[in-house]
Parts: sequence; structure tokens; C-alpha cells
Amino acid sequence: MMRFLLLFSRQGKLRLQKWFTPTAEREKKKIIRDMTTMVLARHPRSCNFLHWKDLKIIYKRYASLYFCLAIENQENELLALEIIHRYVELLDKYFGNVCELDIIFNFEKAYFILDEFVMGGEIQETSKETVNRCIDASDMLQEDDNNDWYEVELFG
Repeated sequence: MMRFLLLFSRQGKLRLQKWFTPTAEREKKKIIRDMTTMVLARHPRSCNFLHWKDLKIIYKRYASLYFCLAIENQENELLALEIIHRYVELLDKYFGNVCELDIIFNFEKAYFILDEFVMGGEIQETSKETVNRCIDASDMLQEDDNNDWYEVELFG
């Protein structure tokens, strides 16, 4: 089971965080600080797997963002790396070559895509096509709601 997913920049600024287990705010801040300093201090050619406390930390850098995933010790590291990659593929499909600014200005959509893909620390849907259909359906629904609101305000 996944414990948390963090996205942070090369400068160490947190861009997205998802916690799959209840964690106190003070502990979250400490974990975020530890993860950013530990991952950013590593050599670019070193292994993407770390052992930290009772967890395995799997991270991958895409452009200027680090995707950092914590899993339990008995979980498969390569599967975790594939989860990160699949999430990046979903973001790429939605944003068209995702970048840090897409995450900053559309963080609610990045969270929504993650929630369609992963729930409660486990993979909810493995099919990219199914997740993309759900995202498109949500966008259409949101677009319809916005149009209805505009008509009510304009002609109400």
C-alpha cells in the first residue's frame, strides 16, 4: 500500500501532496522536509529506490519535477515506479506535455486525475483510456454546469 505521494521542484518547493494514511500535520512537514532534502541531495545517476524508516521511497524526475512515492517494505519497487510513470502519462495526456506550471495553476485537476487513478493507497483503475474517459466526462459536466450558471445569471 502507498503511504504518500509528493511532487516537488528541483528547488525543493512542494507542488502536490497526497497522503493515503492519517498523518499529523507536524509529521507531514517533517516528512516533506526529509524527502526533499534526501532526494535532491542524491546524484542524478544513482538508484531511484531508497529505504527510509520502515518504508521504501521511490522517486523519478520528469523535467523539473520530482515524483516521490512511499510504499510499504513488502511492496514491489518496480510497480511503484510504473505507478509514477502512469500518473505522468495521464497528466501528459490531459495537459499535453505536462510541466511544473500546469501543476501550479491547475492543481485541482492534477488531484482529480490522481484520485481517478489511485484511491486509498491502491490502484483504482489500470486502464489509461478509462481514466481519460472519466476525466473528459468530468470536464464536460463541469462545462455544462458553468454554461447553465452563466445563462441563469445572464437571463435570470
